[in-house]
Amino acid sequence: MKLFIGLDVSSQGAKVCFLNGEGDRLQSFTIPNDLPGEMKLKEIILQTAFSLTCEVIKIGLESTSIYSYHPAMFLHNDKELRAYNSQVFMINPKQISNFKKSYSEMDKTDAIDAFVIADYVRFGRHTMSVVREEQYMALQQLTRSRYQLVHALTRGKQHFLQHLGLKCSQFTQDVESSVFGNTMMELFLERFSLEELALFLQEKGKNRFGNPEEVAKSIQKAVKGSYRLSKVVENSIDLLLSTSIQIMRAYQAQIKEIEKGIENIMATLPQTLESIPGVGPVFAAGIVAEIGQINRFNDETRIAKYAGLFWKKYQSGRFTAESTSLTRSGNHYLRYYLVEAANSVRRHVPEYRNYYAKKSAEVPKHKHKRALVLTARKFVRLVDALLSNNQIYTPGRSVDR
Repeated sequence: MKLFIGLDVSSQGAKVCFLNGEGDRLQSFTIPNDLPGEMKLKEIILQTAFSLTCEVIKIGLESTSIYSYHPAMFLHNDKELRAYNSQVFMINPKQISNFKKSYSEMDKTDAIDAFVIADYVRFGRHTMSVVREEQYMALQQLTRSRYQLVHALTRGKQHFLQHLGLKCSQFTQDVESSVFGNTMMELFLERFSLEELALFLQEKGKNRFGNPEEVAKSIQKAVKGSYRLSKVVENSIDLLLSTSIQIMRAYQAQIKEIEKGIENIMATLPQTLESIPGVGPVFAAGIVAEIGQINRFNDETRIAKYAGLFWKKYQSGRFTAESTSLTRSGNHYLRYYLVEAANSVRRHVPEYRNYYAKKSAEVPKHKHKRALVLTARKFVRLVDALLSNNQIYTPGRSVDR
């Protein structure tokens, strides 16, 4: 006999529902979302499994940020539950929401949601456990934090450029130097005469500027050609530029620290993705963190679907749509790393460059986006083969799993 359990988890507690193989509700109750609550849940599960002589226990939780992490890991790692071949599934809330639409008469309550989760697991629609070993979970926390910091840094740079455009509208047009270099950042915090500026660039730039006098003149030209601000507005813009620089430097420092942690964990995990030209430590870590143990996936099509790199089919009678949209479900972190890595690989590997060019030439619209996603889909097969076989990338070599 099989026992199916659904948990609707919140910050305070969790609604629990037990179902048997026929979909009959065995019991429903509430537990606090803490260690004593999970211990109580475990005891109830073991008692129920023993009384029903269960052979398999399947437990489903919605992937609700940090709230479901601890219950899932506790239930996944418990040795007594594993004696009943227990499996724990972290399920995308969107999948549960879509599944629930078939129960049109049901209201929206936590108890009902727990029943729907248990029934979803009972139907066997979710066949892959998303819970991973702790190294992968730790790596995922670091790579996702880095992802958020990099995007925050990008937004910070955009805001900085907006403020710089108000202070000196011609700067980016007249000055041929990186706005975000350390030397320029120091420059925006100070005011110099032309001679002082040349000395500053020579000293702070550590001779990276071939002709600091020319750079100084180009900055002076940009200043002269820019619109003038009133004193009160200029002071506010200077303050914003200064705080933006501090924020960006803080982001950069945090990213460096996180990258050290990523490097330490990656050294303990088996992976050969960095042997692919164009795939560096950042892309490799992001992909490995989101995939976890490769043996969780039966084949590369499961990885592609998990990442959301597939197109839905639409067919009615004799009609089959030729153009359908890319699915919006899936792990968007994994999709991001696969697409970005594929974009880098196609610049280094002729096979992928030619494939991208072929797909780009097939359609008149959305050429780059479509070709890049298709290239990423092809790249998934390579990732699956290398990780499954612990194989180093070799051009022209078969990558069958």
